[in-house]
Formats: sequence, C-alpha cells, structure tokens
Amino acid sequence: MNKEEIIKNVDKLINMHKKGLLGGEKMPEDANPNLDKNSLENYIYFTLPMALNYQRNSYKLWESAKNTFEDANTNFVFVPKEVLKKDINKLQEALVKYKIALQKNKQTEIWMKLCETIEYTLEGDIRNLFKINDYDILKIKSYIQIEHKKDYPYISGNKICNYWLYVLMNYTDIKFKNLEKLNIAPDTHIIKASYKLGVINEDELKTSNVQKIVEERWNNILKDKKYIPIMLHTPMWLWSRNGFINLK
Repeated sequence: MNKEEIIKNVDKLINMHKKGLLGGEKMPEDANPNLDKNSLENYIYFTLPMALNYQRNSYKLWESAKNTFEDANTNFVFVPKEVLKKDINKLQEALVKYKIALQKNKQTEIWMKLCETIEYTLEGDIRNLFKINDYDILKIKSYIQIEHKKDYPYISGNKICNYWLYVLMNYTDIKFKNLEKLNIAPDTHIIKASYKLGVINEDELKTSNVQKIVEERWNNILKDKKYIPIMLHTPMWLWSRNGFINLK
C-alpha cells in the first residue's frame, strides 16, 4: 500500500467529483420531498428508512420512501406518534404499498421499534438524540451503538450508523462536532473503490471482515490529512457505480 499514491488519487477523485466528472448521477437520498432542512419532519424522513437500508438497491429504497411520504394514505408512517396508534396490519400495508418494507413482518417491527424509541425516550423528537449528546459524533455513536443499542435496530450497525449521520449532515441543518470520527461507510461500492485505489489487496477483498479492514485502513491513511473519511464516500461511490472512470 502506497499512502502517498493513494492520497494523490484521492485528490484527483475529489476534484473530478467537484467538476461533475464522475457520471453526475444523483445520490439515492436525493429522492426526497424537499422538506425544510431544520424541520422535525425532515429529520424523521432521513432516519426511519435508513433502518431498512440493507441488502437492497438504495435508489429503490429512497424512491419508495418518497412515494410513501407523498401518499396521503401512507405518510402517517413518518409520524412516530401516529404509527404507534395504528393497528399492526395497517402499518404493514402502508410500508409494503410502495415497497419501503420488503419483509412485511421483520421490517415493520424494526420501523415500529424506532418509532417507540423516538416517541418514548426522545419525547417524539429524534433531534433530542443529538442534543443530549452535545452533537458530538463520538458520544452519539457510543449512545446508539453501545449504551442503547437495542433501541436503534440496524441504525446501530457500524456501517449504517456512520452513513445515517453522514446523510443527516448533508440533508438537514445539523452541525456535528468531531466529524473526523465519522468513519467511511464501507458498502459494496466503497469496498470496490478501496480495492481499486490500492487500500486493500485481493485477498483482503475476499475476507468476511473486509468492511472493518476498509474502515480501519482509511482511518489510518487519512490521519492528520486534509480529508476526513466520510468526505470520500460520495466520490468513491459514484466512481465505482460508473465503472471507474480514469482519474485525471
């Protein structure tokens, strides 16, 4: 692994992204109803679907979320208080109508559990989670992933947790502290791009713990550099998705 060469290519990747040379495609979360960035409604919109964002096409997930939100008969699913009033069958129907939930029973339970957490432990406002943790990435991650892990199904997972906070950073008005502790979220595209950049080798690419290797390797490479790991997510993601355009 040649760190200097990797950083040079990262510079190229960042610059190409700024110039729209990585395909110019929208990110999955761009499918949203354009709510006020500072509104509770907006924070909830970018929180609940994230818990169902595993082993599926992210573009289709967020298209489903948008369709569900814009349908007057199903948008109650984005109001935790209303979710908890509904019969479980009604909630299931609403979540599967536009396929925001692909597993009717399991994913409905996940959605309901998060709504219970928001309503009963955060006074109905997900923003209180960040407030009580002083908007500090380290404190927030510890709170979700260790202290109250069972209250945050799937969002407490390492990959989704980091990516969720990154999405909130981009689509809400939140201002986090200790941003450098927001690790890169190693999904399939990030792993492939990391291999392409020489961050991991072929043997590591095939291991079951490749996600952890990628995360730790990027933290090491970018230590004391001008970039923080999560800043590379979108450029690397688009680069991989568009077939690894030559860096220039």
